[in-house]
Amino acid sequence: MTYLLVLLALLGCMALLDARWKLFFWARPWAAAAVMAAGMAYFLAWDVRAIAEGIFLHRDSPLMTGIMLAPQLPLEEAFFLAFLCYQAMILFTGTLALLRRRSVPGPAPAPARTTEPAGTEDSA
Repeated sequence: MTYLLVLLALLGCMALLDARWKLFFWARPWAAAAVMAAGMAYFLAWDVRAIAEGIFLHRDSPLMTGIMLAPQLPLEEAFFLAFLCYQAMILFTGTLALLRRRSVPGPAPAPARTTEPAGTEDSA
């Protein structure tokens, strides 16, 4: 159960970042949902294939709920894949936003003024 709660907390943190800077779901909800569904489908298919090949095996843990979506596929795996996809898209869209901000020309910075404190001028 602990692992699921940690994953839910991490998903919540991603959602807060997304909401604050409107990066993914808050920018384009329908497109984001389609991307998340495609990513989840891809990674779940990957997991199912790896399970069938004997590469991924589930081991019991007191940190997990014990709920299985399919043989060798725990509930937590679906939440982990959701976190993985969401995190990747937050990083991708956040990087794009940062690069856009840096490439937009803004006003030139004012030249630095050097002023001498009163009474320190050279009178040579």
